[in-house]
Amino acid sequence: MKTAFNTRYPFSTRTSIRIIYQSGIRKNLLLKPIIFVLIISLCACKKLVSIDPPITSTNGINVYNSDATASAVLIGIYTKMTSGLRGGGLTSLTLFPGLSADELILFGGANSGARQYIPYYQNRLTRSTTGAMDFTYNIYPILYITNAAIEGISSSTSLTPKVKKQLLGEAKFMRAFCNFYLTNLYGDIPLAITTDYTINAVLARSSQQKVYQQIVSDLEDAQALLTDNYIAGNSTSITTERVRPNKWAATALLARTYLFMGDWVNAEKQSTLVISNSVQYNLDSLNNAFLRNSMETIWSLQPTLDPTAIPNTEDANLFILPSTGPTLAMNYPVYLSNNVINSFEKGDQRKNNWIDSVVVKADNTTSNTYYYAYKYKLSEGNIAVNEYTIVLRLAEQYLIRSEARAQQSNTSGAADDLNLIRKRAGLSKTTANSKETLLDAILHERQVELFTEWGHRWFDLKRTHKIDEVMSIVTPQKGGTWNNNWQLYPFRDLELASDPNLVQNPGY
Repeated sequence: MKTAFNTRYPFSTRTSIRIIYQSGIRKNLLLKPIIFVLIISLCACKKLVSIDPPITSTNGINVYNSDATASAVLIGIYTKMTSGLRGGGLTSLTLFPGLSADELILFGGANSGARQYIPYYQNRLTRSTTGAMDFTYNIYPILYITNAAIEGISSSTSLTPKVKKQLLGEAKFMRAFCNFYLTNLYGDIPLAITTDYTINAVLARSSQQKVYQQIVSDLEDAQALLTDNYIAGNSTSITTERVRPNKWAATALLARTYLFMGDWVNAEKQSTLVISNSVQYNLDSLNNAFLRNSMETIWSLQPTLDPTAIPNTEDANLFILPSTGPTLAMNYPVYLSNNVINSFEKGDQRKNNWIDSVVVKADNTTSNTYYYAYKYKLSEGNIAVNEYTIVLRLAEQYLIRSEARAQQSNTSGAADDLNLIRKRAGLSKTTANSKETLLDAILHERQVELFTEWGHRWFDLKRTHKIDEVMSIVTPQKGGTWNNNWQLYPFRDLELASDPNLVQNPGY
């Protein structure tokens, strides 16, 4: 029987994990038990995965009996993550929260041919409008895989100890990563940390505080389990490819989590650990920051599709506009808002290096200028893969530490970190010299440094309690009406009908 999960997991042919649910999966996507069918194919593989054939099918028990098949479970998650920017996958955290916030304009607005983008853009999501682009629909199945991996790896007696430790650390990291985004999109969420159907089927929502506690616990475990180095596809060799999480990726995400929790002391402590590791990490030049294996990269996703036909990254494919400008269709539906363009100070080199534009004639006498994100510059196929999708990078850690220091009234330390980011952008030192002015300056710096990256702007507006101030102006400009309830996305009717203990977010 063909199910929705067949379309939800279009993994690359280089490494594929098909997730097949037992009968009845049309109900809650979080809750149903699954069997792993692992398919490993050669296809001239020169990517992250270098695992020997043959093609095998294994069940959820014996998939963790060998280093190769157990590794492929985790690698399959990263492979899956490289696609889906336009359609609700993890990488679409760059697109949909950007549409919800003040970063992106949907060309045509309510008349856009990208119909499923409109509710995100106009802040009028409902319980039934998200469809396959819903984040719970796409993230909870990954959470199930990580939970199954944690259970299977932990109980395995046949994995090489070094590999077992690495894979368990990666699984703990990925569970924390998924839960971080779920709780920041939906608030209180069902906290699934087991594969036990009898538990998952009736999960109520856990408070965001409890979710954060679980995230911290998982990341502390990941820190202890993962190595300082980056590990290759065989899960043992050291590599220069920064495409599997290591100890520093766990530390970077932990620093961010503490910042969101308001734990300034630990946010500063964890970000300092990453910043101090200057052997592995340094601020790179603006034009090198998004290249593969940049010194600024803490964790990235390696493109796995055919580079002769597909651009290096989905970001470049989506954001870089042709000379004809944006379209009503799905191919080029968005461009940068004036809120982004006008936020740059005079002389800010990020505007020159990370933003480009096209001028399109409207008629014989007038024309329109459309600006677009140009952090990723390789939008053509049939070229070498030189750009990876950056998930975590060092600049954010400086901004985390700057904010944590400002919150602790360490104004000089906060200014020092902020000025490092400004210096790279060609700007003079900040004039902010008090806690309040520094926090405003840091929020502004995050806006111009982290735009169109993983929903940072949307989450920053919420956690700094600026969202009503900004969106009460922006949403009407987009054709919608702002309500504070809209800062949390709704749970779908399908999920509510399947779980008797799941309660909808207010206002939906």
